[in-house]
Amino acid sequence: MKWMIQYTNKASKQVGRLNRHAFEAVRLLVKDLQNNGPAPGKKWSHYGKLRAAKKEDRRHCHLNQGKPTYVCCWAVIDKKLKILEVYYVGTHEKAPY
Repeated sequence: MKWMIQYTNKASKQVGRLNRHAFEAVRLLVKDLQNNGPAPGKKWSHYGKLRAAKKEDRRHCHLNQGKPTYVCCWAVIDKKLKILEVYYVGTHEKAPY
C-alpha cells in the first residue's frame, strides 16, 4: 500500500514558484515518499528528523546543493493510514526549523 501525500495550501503555492530543477526534485521526492514512506533513504541530502513536540513526527531533506539551497519539510500525520503532509518547500534560509 502506498503512502498518501497531502500538501498544505502554503506548500502547494510554494511548489508552483520553484525553478525547474527544484520542481523536478520535489516531484521525485514525493514519488519516493509515496513508495517508501516517511524515510526516503540515503540518496536525499541532509535527510533527518526535526525537533518537534513529542507526538509530532516532522522530517526534512535538501532538494539541491549550492545557493540557494531548497528544502522540503513534511510531517507524518497517521502511520496506520499511511498519510504524510508536505508543509514547506522553499529556500533553506526561510525553513521553519
